[in-house]
Amino acid sequence: MKLWDKGYSVDDKIDQFTVGLDREMDLYLAPYDVMGTMAHITMLESVGLLQKDELDILLKELKNIYEIAREGKFVIEDGIEDVHSQVELMLTRKLGDVGKKVHSGRSRNDQVLLDLKLYARAEIEDLVGRMRKLFDVLQQKSEQYKDVLIPGYTHLQVAMPSSFGLWFGAYAESLTDDMLMMEAAWRVTNQNPLGAAAGYGSSFPLNRTMTTKLLGFDDLDYNVVYAQMGRGKTERIISFAIASLAETIGRLAFDGCMYTSQNFGFLHLPKQMTTGSSIMPHKKNPDVFELIRAHCNKMQGVSNTIRLITGNLPSGYFRDMQIIKEVFIPVFNEMKDCLDITAYAIENIEVVEGVMKDPKYKYAFSVEEVNRLANEGMPFRDAYKHVGMAIERGEFEFNGEIHHTHEGSIGNLCTAQIKAKMDATMGRFTFGNVHKAVESLTK
Repeated sequence: MKLWDKGYSVDDKIDQFTVGLDREMDLYLAPYDVMGTMAHITMLESVGLLQKDELDILLKELKNIYEIAREGKFVIEDGIEDVHSQVELMLTRKLGDVGKKVHSGRSRNDQVLLDLKLYARAEIEDLVGRMRKLFDVLQQKSEQYKDVLIPGYTHLQVAMPSSFGLWFGAYAESLTDDMLMMEAAWRVTNQNPLGAAAGYGSSFPLNRTMTTKLLGFDDLDYNVVYAQMGRGKTERIISFAIASLAETIGRLAFDGCMYTSQNFGFLHLPKQMTTGSSIMPHKKNPDVFELIRAHCNKMQGVSNTIRLITGNLPSGYFRDMQIIKEVFIPVFNEMKDCLDITAYAIENIEVVEGVMKDPKYKYAFSVEEVNRLANEGMPFRDAYKHVGMAIERGEFEFNGEIHHTHEGSIGNLCTAQIKAKMDATMGRFTFGNVHKAVESLTK
């Protein structure tokens, strides 16, 4: 069955190629396609394009299909092109001709636009929750180990004293900026494209404001041409936000690989979280961090892949956009897996204390000595030269204490302030409005 069937058959090879992975990808969209149809037909009844009794029986059956989809039991049958065709077929089989009325004022173009936005909206909310869990784990570890010093590096050379408080806290604060990116993606996503039809609107008296409210969107994509142009752009913006998050997680994973190596030895992974070698019996490899790093590097390429698919297209719909689903939909589960396993690894990682007692790190305290002399009245440049010459002569020693007090330093991590930033951003997501609308529509 094809919604565009006009009484002739398409070559099997052409059909197989043009359908591609749509049947597989559309299973992710099934509950959202049903939800969008519920909102659309409710609006159609309000403008006189459906009778009340027709709406009632359609909604009843759509709620049944919605539950099937929510339970993961929705199937796109052989010979059925996509989720939109399958839903309409199920309605027509059960209800007869009234099932054929649900497509009035719609195109598959704005159906898939809507489905992808509803799907991405739910996935963003899921990601946000997992990001917050990792953030909380990092902040807890930051406070727990705030007094445990480690060397900081520039150019991978020992530079200045750092601490596990700073290290864990740095990645927590990085997540606050990633959350800002996710908020921007949410705001772009949570705008209603339904009613754009094929990208040029409809002569039916559609009430797009009504479907916006029914589906819990914050606003409309008003211009119907732009609504269609949002296909690909929305996915690209979301994937940019995911790329920002992936960069943070991937960098943390790189540190994890480095800090657990014998040459650094700042962190230990419990042996149950490592893998071995088939030839070297001593090996306990941090494969978990290596794979997180690889997945995160891969995910950072998704936005560019989408840009390459859409970057040379004029306005209007083109079948090229179908391929976006294949790279876009899987990225959510990949990112969720990385967030979950990163939080698990950080929760269980073992911090090595007393690292800075090793003599090879003593030059990390050279700036502390320069600052001590400057505090005592010696001009900074003279103090710098004095300490530098002592290092050259092999006479440098530091027996003082680390005393950092300014905001964000070793002695003043500003954990509460960083949490306040995260709380403020998360408070701007309109998840509650969406939940109320979806529950009202589907129950």
